[in-house]
Amino acid sequence: MAVSLVYETHSPTLDNEAGFATGWLPGELSPAGLERAAELGERRRGEHLDLVVSSDLRRAVQTARIAFGGSGVEHRTDARLREINYGELNGMPVARLDAERARRVDAPFPGGESYRQVVERTADLLEELAATHDGRRVLLVAHAANRYALAVLLGGADLAERVGAPFTWQPGWEYTLPAGWVRPAPGPSAAGSAR
Repeated sequence: MAVSLVYETHSPTLDNEAGFATGWLPGELSPAGLERAAELGERRRGEHLDLVVSSDLRRAVQTARIAFGGSGVEHRTDARLREINYGELNGMPVARLDAERARRVDAPFPGGESYRQVVERTADLLEELAATHDGRRVLLVAHAANRYALAVLLGGADLAERVGAPFTWQPGWEYTLPAGWVRPAPGPSAAGSAR
C-alpha cells in the first residue's frame, strides 16, 4: 500500500502582502489569509483525512487550526516542515530572496540552512510517515521550501530548477508515498527517485 499525501501551503501572511520573506520568524495570517484558511477547510470538507501535520511556525499552525479545527481530524505540528531558515536574513525583502535563492541550493544562508538541508529534513518526516501511516491519507500544511522538497523527493524534480522557478499557488498538490519509502542518497545528484 502507500500513504496518500496532500500538500497545502500556509495561507497568506502580513509579511507576504508587504513583500517580506518570513523564514523562521513566526508570521501572522493577514485578513485575506484568514479567509483562505477557512476556504481550505471548506475545500477539503467531506474528504477523508486521517491526519493533518503542519509546520510549527505560527502561520502554518493558524492555517491548519482554522481549516481543520473542530473537524475531528488529528492535527500535529512538526518542525521538520518549517520554511527554510534564512538565518541572518529572516524577514528580508522578497527581492533580496529572489537574488539569493539560486546560490542557496547547497550553500546555507548566513547563519541558516540550504535548500538541500530542507530536502533532508523533509525526507526524514516522509520516512516516518511511510513507516507509520501506510494506507492512510495525510495532509501537510507547510511552506514553499517544503514544496520544492516534495517535488524532488516524490516527483523526481531537480532541486536547482525547482528553486529557480517561480512559486505558483494552487489548491493543493497530491503525492503517493510508497510504503517503506526510503530517502534517496543525499547530494546534488540525488534528485528524485522514490524507492
